[in-house]
Amino acid sequence: MKKLLTSIAFVATAATSANAELLDLEKDELTFGFIKLTDMAPLAVAYEQGYFLDEGLFVTLEAQANWKVLLDGVIDGQLDGAHMLAGQPLAATIGFGTEAHIITPFSMDLNGNGITVSNEVWDLMRPHIPSMDDGRPQHPISAEALVPVVEQFKSEGKPFNMGMVFPVSTHNYELRYWLAAGGLEPGYYSPENVTGQIGADVFLSVTPPPQMPATLEAGTIYGYCVGEPWNQQAVFKGIGVPVITDYQLWKNNPEKVFGITAEFAEKYPNTTLAVTKALIRAAIWLDENDNANRPEAVEILSRPEYVGADYDVIANSMTGFFEFEKGDKRDIPDFNVFFRYNATYPFYSDAIWYLTQMRRWGQIPEAKDDQWYHDVAKKVYRPDIYLEAARLVVDDGNANEADFPWDSDGYKAATPAADIIDGIPYDGREPNAYLESLPIGLKGSQIVVGNEVQG
Repeated sequence: MKKLLTSIAFVATAATSANAELLDLEKDELTFGFIKLTDMAPLAVAYEQGYFLDEGLFVTLEAQANWKVLLDGVIDGQLDGAHMLAGQPLAATIGFGTEAHIITPFSMDLNGNGITVSNEVWDLMRPHIPSMDDGRPQHPISAEALVPVVEQFKSEGKPFNMGMVFPVSTHNYELRYWLAAGGLEPGYYSPENVTGQIGADVFLSVTPPPQMPATLEAGTIYGYCVGEPWNQQAVFKGIGVPVITDYQLWKNNPEKVFGITAEFAEKYPNTTLAVTKALIRAAIWLDENDNANRPEAVEILSRPEYVGADYDVIANSMTGFFEFEKGDKRDIPDFNVFFRYNATYPFYSDAIWYLTQMRRWGQIPEAKDDQWYHDVAKKVYRPDIYLEAARLVVDDGNANEADFPWDSDGYKAATPAADIIDGIPYDGREPNAYLESLPIGLKGSQIVVGNEVQG
């Protein structure tokens, strides 16, 4: 009771000090799920900095075993919302895997992932990678350097296995993108075969993020794509070498989202706004003053109830640089972005990129017209809720008017060729034209039948 009274007093004090009027909440006790990754930071910060309490919300944060358990928890109501893979609300809404209408009013971050290979594979790749004047490898590293390694494994009768975290994860699509940009086939899905390994040169399978380094060390996989801190963990353990970050793969690409059911948003509209307000404030705190709060954020995330990795491992990416090999630290100030560049705004064009990748690899088995992509994006991504919450944050005096894209139609300007590793621009307004521009992957009316692409 004492703890509860203290919390209530804190809410009243915080709300008064911010000159904010609390929304009339339909539900104030909430449980949110997350996976142990650094990009769950907005949830941890909203909790630890008291932003949830400022909104009158009593929140419990619970780590989940894997992405499927997390999604199921949101769908069945055990969780009120969660840190989600951006592909999860989209896949659930269109019925790929578990079917449910999930929405997102808040994008949690940009960038934040990397691709790591084992020491053995790195040694085989290194002769095929140009060097800079100081002898270090030149970045970004193309998967073209992996082609002779995969061919060697194939000649020895060994499948080349790599890990990603979930079939509809950014990591799956980023790893596939990198491989295909280097000329390697990452495999296809079909309604009859959901392994994603049809016609593959490189065989991708699911491994939960915290288990990636151990699975690599055991030799079960030869590389993986995952979020932090699990790439840097491989460097610290001396078992692998990150070859590329997703910032180098596609500058300022969208990553996780905060997901809730459409039913939750309809039943508890003010609660949804209050949660979104708290998350916006957390994102601002994470990026403000040139990331000045990141060391404190790293300390929070290093606690066992959140990510639970060593402070130094998490700091390696969260504080503006990234270590590829021991001693080879390179400045990547935007490796993790939580608020800059409108990172928290749920752009339709981000949703459409995920949908194009689902179609590209056969998770969407048949062709869809452009309007279908736009309609699904607008069903799942909810900038209307986001901007309503943002307006309240500004009115409370906790953000600047200029911080938000009030006049956006939900589509980013096309990503230029120079910002993507294969030099192919992306325009979310024209999904089918984008698919046609990609040399590897399904396009037009093509379908996967048995073990081959037809059409």
